Amino acid sequence: MSRVADSLRAFLDVSPVASLVEVTSVKGSAPRDAGAWMLVSPDRIFGTIGGGQLEFMAIDKAREMLASSGDRPAAEALSLDVPLGPEIGQCCGGRVEVSIRMADESARAELVAAAGAGDASRPHVYLFGGGHVGRALASALDLLPLNVVVVETRADALEDMPDGVETRLTAVPEEMVRNAPAGSAFVVLTHDHALDFLIVAAALGRADAAYVGMIGSKTKKATFGNWYFREAGGNEADFARLVSPIGGDRVADKRPAVIAALAAAEILTALTAP
Repeated sequence: MSRVADSLRAFLDVSPVASLVEVTSVKGSAPRDAGAWMLVSPDRIFGTIGGGQLEFMAIDKAREMLASSGDRPAAEALSLDVPLGPEIGQCCGGRVEVSIRMADESARAELVAAAGAGDASRPHVYLFGGGHVGRALASALDLLPLNVVVVETRADALEDMPDGVETRLTAVPEEMVRNAPAGSAFVVLTHDHALDFLIVAAALGRADAAYVGMIGSKTKKATFGNWYFREAGGNEADFARLVSPIGGDRVADKRPAVIAALAAAEILTALTAP
């Protein structure tokens, strides 16, 4: 996925004046939690505090602040206390406090620094294989707050990947497993079953892996299991951690985009589980 910090810098570069809108308190049900924020310039916005009438109200107030800020060095901060009920056309039922202030140089620097830290702390997902499903899954994961790396032994399979996806060309893809950060997800879908087995065995050797998945069928998983126990010294506990087929088998549609959508949800769930 494109880095938030990069997108934020691009927004700030073309927005010399902007208001910072931030959710400071939440009681009950609300679209976003405390800490959610957005920037509002005279002609564009960056981020969201949840959409709906709450956000529309905040944008209007933020632009009123921008319009009046030319009269004085710095407009005073505003605070909105908004019940999310029929009064504003929302039915969340909670109550939200929102602060609106000018995004001065200090606030801008803090936002960029925080975005950079957030980008760096994103979980890693390693996709081994850039074929039809690998490419579709890379595109699906590129939309999520993840660091996605596609690993291939074939240079042509790495062409035209999404801009936010990192690519690695290597003759020994299982080494990428060993060097991955703790808590990474490993998704194996190469063009070669023997290579799949080597990579999966390496991934199952990582007790700190958040997710290990392999494309295929129940038959392929059983074949891998036989090899894993006989040749790789595997054990039942580690084998039980393998997710295969990726995305589950409740949906019969095997088109790459469908498998990618199901697998992306499965991977994100594993990475964000408490």
